[in-house]
Amino acid sequence: MPHATALPATGHRPRWWTELPLIAVVYALYSVGRLLVRGDVSTAVDHGLAILRFEQALYLNAETPLNRLFTSTPAIGIPADFAYATLHYLVTPAILVWMFRRRSAAYRAARVWLMNSTLLGLVGFTLLPTCPPRLLDASHGFVDTMAQYSAYGWWGEGASAPRGLSGMTNQYAAMPSLHVGWSLWCGILLWRHGRHPLLRAAGIAYPLITTVVVMGTANHYFLDAVAGAAVMGAGALLTRPVIRLADRIKGRLRAALATVRTASEPVKSPIVSGGCKTSAGERIPGQRTSSADSPDASADGPAAPRGAAADAAGPGAGPGGAGPGGAATDARAGAPADDDAPAAAR
Repeated sequence: MPHATALPATGHRPRWWTELPLIAVVYALYSVGRLLVRGDVSTAVDHGLAILRFEQALYLNAETPLNRLFTSTPAIGIPADFAYATLHYLVTPAILVWMFRRRSAAYRAARVWLMNSTLLGLVGFTLLPTCPPRLLDASHGFVDTMAQYSAYGWWGEGASAPRGLSGMTNQYAAMPSLHVGWSLWCGILLWRHGRHPLLRAAGIAYPLITTVVVMGTANHYFLDAVAGAAVMGAGALLTRPVIRLADRIKGRLRAALATVRTASEPVKSPIVSGGCKTSAGERIPGQRTSSADSPDASADGPAAPRGAAADAAGPGAGPGGAGPGGAATDARAGAPADDDAPAAAR
């Protein structure tokens, strides 16, 4: 699967406080949806028998000899039951965290791929409820190893569900096998992004071992495993379109929020003074002239000091303003002063 092994690098570094709630919500929706899409038991049994007959016609029913081996050999059957009940809960989140911390450029595409495939698997459970081999009539030769070895684990007769909680799981969601699908997702990521040879070897071994386990414990048919791989392939093909759609929706939401924010902000005045006007007697707003200044005085220029005017009149100038040898004029009549006039008049 070239689309799966060459995940697009988004260049976006994820944030754990947004990723963790998103993954929790999607898994909760998957779990609740898987529980709610229970089909009719007789229909699920008919689908299971049809798959079994089809495999037998093509000599593909490898689950029958594997189940006999697991049932007759506790050293194989018990570890296989533990692997079926625990590994997909441990390895899948561990690979997701590893991608988040060490391969952040490819993390978003890996997460979208996993979510796509999981939702497609939910569609498969809804459209094709299937009875697993362990729930078929004993005449078909299958033994429920989980029930046989339940004394060694926490599970009861409800597959990997804890004792007493078998009613909280959908036991007829066998097609497709997401145990195989998720293990294939883990294996491809380990092969693609693992740098140590052991990691890459684990990427090959883990999905193969999971496929053998789900058939040997009689939880899935071989065609369930094939369908699980097909679901992962379809999820990988949808990864790029889903990322582009999500980015487009985010862009539109951000543009809408920016428009609302801009519309709610007050309109600022384009005038530099901010709407202030210059009042009468002001040159600049806030800087008033003295009350002694007048337009006429400002036009004639600054007035000379009193002492300077006296000096300009020359030495010996009297109160009348006449210099030596000059004729004094009467300020009111303009007539020359008479020497014979009384002193008081002078």
